[in-house]
Amino acid sequence: MKSAILASLIATAAAFAPAQQKASTTSLSAFEDALGAQPPLGLYDPFGLIANGDQDRFDRLRYVELKHGRISQLAFLGNIITRAGVHLPGDIDQSGDAFASYPNGWAAVGADGISRAGVYQIIAFIGFLELFVMKDVTGEGEFPGDFRNGFIDFGWDKFDEATKLKKRGIELNNGRAAMLGIFGLMVHEQLGGELPIVGQM
Repeated sequence: MKSAILASLIATAAAFAPAQQKASTTSLSAFEDALGAQPPLGLYDPFGLIANGDQDRFDRLRYVELKHGRISQLAFLGNIITRAGVHLPGDIDQSGDAFASYPNGWAAVGADGISRAGVYQIIAFIGFLELFVMKDVTGEGEFPGDFRNGFIDFGWDKFDEATKLKKRGIELNNGRAAMLGIFGLMVHEQLGGELPIVGQM
C-alpha cells in the first residue's frame, strides 16, 4: 500500500515539472484568457483535453473542476474539524454508537459498526443531491457551477462584473488548493507518522 502511495506521489510531482513551451494553437487561444488561466502556468492543459477549442467541453470540464473543488473544500474542512475533536453530538444509529466513536479521516470508511444500510443511505443522499439539488434546474445560471436557480443570491447580483470574476477566481483557486490538500491528508494518513493533526486518531 505504501509503495502504491509513493508511486502516485512521484507521478503527481512529475505533473508539476516544467514542460517545453509550444507555440499556442488557434484552438487553445480561445481559452487563454479564461478564468483560472493565470501566472505562472497560464492555460494549463498538459493532456490536451481542450486542444480542439470546443466550448461545450471546456464548460463541462470547468463544471467538474468546480464541483470537485467544492467537495474537496468540505472534505478538507471536515477532516481538520473532526481531527481537532469536534464531532456531531448524539448517536449515529439506534444501537447507541456515537459519532465520536468512529475514527477520523480515511479510517472511518472501513470502520466496524457502520452498517451496509448506513452506507446505502449515504450513497442515496449523495445521489439525490447530484440529481436534484446541485444543478442548474431553471437554466438561469450565469456560468458553469451556478446553482442559485433564481432562489439564493447572497447579494451576487449587486456586484459589478470585475468583482464577480474575482470571486469566481478565488473559489476556483481555493478548490484547486483543497483538492491537493485533502489528497495530501489522505496520503499522510496512509503513510503514518506524527504530523500535527494528521497523526492524531
